[in-house]
Amino acid sequence: MLKSVFVKYISAFMLINILSIFLSTSIITTLVNTFDENNKTRNLAKVNYAVASYMIDDYTDSGENSFSAYLDDSVYKIIPVLDTIALSEDDLLIFVADGNGNVRLVRGQEHAGAFAGDDGIISGTEQLTLPQSVVAEMKKADSLSRHDDLDGFFTDSHMTYMQPIVASEGKTVGMVMTCSMSTDMDELLEAMIRTIVMSMLWLMLAALIAVYFITERLVSPIRDMSKAAREFAGGQFDVRVQVNGNDEVSELADAFNNMANSLQHSDETRRLFLANVSHDLRTPMTTIRGYIDSILSGAIKGDMIPHYLEVISGEVQRLSRLVSSLLDITRIQAGERKFNVAPFDICEMAREIIIFSEQRLEDKKLDVEFDADRDNMFVGGDREAIHQVLSNICDNAIKFSREKGKYIVSIKDSGSKTVVSVYNEGDGIPEEDLPYVFDRFYKGDKSRGLDKTGVGLGLYISRTIIEAHREKIKVESEYGKWCRFTFTLPRVNPPKPAASREMET
Repeated sequence: MLKSVFVKYISAFMLINILSIFLSTSIITTLVNTFDENNKTRNLAKVNYAVASYMIDDYTDSGENSFSAYLDDSVYKIIPVLDTIALSEDDLLIFVADGNGNVRLVRGQEHAGAFAGDDGIISGTEQLTLPQSVVAEMKKADSLSRHDDLDGFFTDSHMTYMQPIVASEGKTVGMVMTCSMSTDMDELLEAMIRTIVMSMLWLMLAALIAVYFITERLVSPIRDMSKAAREFAGGQFDVRVQVNGNDEVSELADAFNNMANSLQHSDETRRLFLANVSHDLRTPMTTIRGYIDSILSGAIKGDMIPHYLEVISGEVQRLSRLVSSLLDITRIQAGERKFNVAPFDICEMAREIIIFSEQRLEDKKLDVEFDADRDNMFVGGDREAIHQVLSNICDNAIKFSREKGKYIVSIKDSGSKTVVSVYNEGDGIPEEDLPYVFDRFYKGDKSRGLDKTGVGLGLYISRTIIEAHREKIKVESEYGKWCRFTFTLPRVNPPKPAASREMET
């Protein structure tokens, strides 16, 4: 089950969606946190700058007293100012420390009591000191922004901004630290994450349902094709895949059905071929054996023996033609048949074939017509092979012509090609059989009423020979009326010495 395309596709989809949720949540959380930190840092810096500026100005005006003494003397004047400034932020704490980091004053809205008394003043007996690492870092910088527990000063992470209070001689005499104590953004982030995750889960569920049906739509025909292919392996070629729609999968299913039709036709043709070959082998062999046995037993005597020997000779020739055709097929398939290409007169060849078939033409009283542009027309090809093609086509035309029908051999020039066609009037070829005429083992006369000697290899051999010459052969027919076979050959000049060359199929 885990190996199926459907499971792999759904699993990949789920994994991608889960990763998308995780990545989206991480990105949004990072963006919101970054924005919140930047915004809080700006606000803390503004408050810090306001407090530090006030205290620097006020401390300078107070004379030569130390900063600690200044805080002791001016604390009740400073507190209202700090409280007013602290009103700008609900979660703000303001720490004022001396130059050694001893916190002397804490003001804020809610959390100041955690660090000092209700008045926010830390007396000399109380101890609240900034970490020395922070103090040292502060003395080296104009300002300091951090988002942590401030080296253990806080129990958890806070946003802090620090600025030194510098005396007129450049000495750091004190520090102002502003701190954000709010957890509202954390709660907002949690709410956002929950909302995002829930929304994406619902979307993923809807997409999963859609993907399920789409994937099933894609996989189902493939599954049917796989099942059909297994049945083909068992010899069942009548199975077809249902075609729905007009997308790529439907085109694949349609192509599969076309392949199945071709396989079924090939299987039927092969069966018919075996039946025909068996018949064509058995019939002459039975005839030969019967006559020979009769001669040997003395049943046939005297003057009748030569006659029956001629019959036996005819049957042997028939067997020879069959074996020759089968050998031709074997040689063509193995690529062993070679063609000697040379100029020859196609008109002379056509006339010879017509003259050779004169008796058969007269027997059917056919209206024979030979139509050529000139008396002599030279083409390039293997003369023996082309003679086999033209002879086979002419023989079929006579065989399947009706009595007193037209029989036309036409040879015409068309550009650099010479077009040879053979036309006859007769039953023709059904439209559904036209694509298979040149297939191996094809026989249009399946009843063997007219074609008693062929095995369906002649036209296949003819097509192979023409294609080996890099030319084309085709058939046209109107069933019940006429049929025309046409092939092309290259036009050449009359033959010259040593003009031949060899070409392999």
